[in-house]
Amino acid sequence: MKNSLIVALDFANKQEVHQFLEPFGNEQLFVKVGMELFYQEGPSIVYELKEKNHQVFLDLKLHDIPNTVGSAMRGLAKLGVDLVNVHAAGGKDMMMAALEGLEVGTPAGFVRPKCIAVTQLTSTSEEQMNREQLINVSLEQSVLHYASLANSAGLDGVVCSSHEASIIREQVGADFLTVTPGIRLASDEVQDQKRVATPEFARGAGVSAIVVGRSITRAEDSVQSYHQYKQAWEGVLK
Repeated sequence: MKNSLIVALDFANKQEVHQFLEPFGNEQLFVKVGMELFYQEGPSIVYELKEKNHQVFLDLKLHDIPNTVGSAMRGLAKLGVDLVNVHAAGGKDMMMAALEGLEVGTPAGFVRPKCIAVTQLTSTSEEQMNREQLINVSLEQSVLHYASLANSAGLDGVVCSSHEASIIREQVGADFLTVTPGIRLASDEVQDQKRVATPEFARGAGVSAIVVGRSITRAEDSVQSYHQYKQAWEGVLK
């Protein structure tokens, strides 16, 4: 999944999803199904996307006691998704339980979904983290700590901002996945994200995959916007 552009399907229902995907024809995308969509439509939306050969990142950010997360992952593994996630703040035991659940739940002959951990949300500033989470280190230190914890638990990578990706690569390893939301073109609005970056910056930082939502899904021409982001991400000269 390295060098992937993941489109966040932040829609309220499957009708909106199909309306968005229709202009893409048979083009196969890597898409993200988050809480808003999954809680409305359930597993059926995942099955429909996989039937069309799209790769799916199921973004539910599980965070609970290890037994609960492990059991949940055992069920999610049966959906055939390509990528899932948990909150690193749940701790090493929880992350290990998530991985074990995925391994047990993945049907024979299928590849286990990659599992990554959320470090600090890209909508969180360092000041917010210090004040509201009572984490009295720098944002970079917090993210790196969570990344190291996820790596020690055996996870495949983390969700972080592009600004922390390079130091994670240096200290955890180049094979450890860094999936980064908060991606905007220089001409885009920042919206509710705080730690944003352009596709070009993310590529230069060695990011594994970028996640783009409203800038594509709410664009006047979503297909054109998608390919504009893809070209910027892949370094294709216009």
